[in-house]
Amino acid sequence: MLTIEKLTADDREVWEALFRAYMAFYRRDEPQATYDRSWAGIREDTAIHALGARLDGELVGITHFLVHANTSGPDVCYLQDLFTAPEARGRGVARALIEAVAEFARERDCLRVYWMTHETNATARLLYDKVADNRGFIRYQIEL
Repeated sequence: MLTIEKLTADDREVWEALFRAYMAFYRRDEPQATYDRSWAGIREDTAIHALGARLDGELVGITHFLVHANTSGPDVCYLQDLFTAPEARGRGVARALIEAVAEFARERDCLRVYWMTHETNATARLLYDKVADNRGFIRYQIEL
C-alpha cells in the first residue's frame, strides 16, 4: 500500500539516505551541514515543505517544495527535489508525490506547480511528460 504524508522526526535517517542518493544522482557532494540545515527547515515546515512516500510503511520516496511569490499572478509552488528509492521505482511513487504537492499547492490557491530536471534524466522525463507540460524554458545560473 502506498501512502503520502509529512515526514516525522523518526524519518531523519532514511530521509537523509534518500536525499544523499538524490544528490549523488546529480553528482553533488554536500557537507553534513547541508543535510542538517535542510532537515531543520523541513521540520519547521514554514519556508520548506516535504512529503514522504511509504510503501507498506517503509519510506521509499521524498519530495521537497516551497511556495513563493509570483510577479504575474498568485503564488506558485516550486517542487525542488523528488527522489524514489531504486527498488521502489515503477510503482507510482513519484507520480503520487507530484500529485500530493499539486494538492498542497491547490489548497493554498497557487497558480501552478513547476520543477526542473536535467535533460539527460530520461526515465523521470517519461513520467513528467505525462503529468505536466514542458514549457521549453532553459535555465541559466550564476554561482555565488
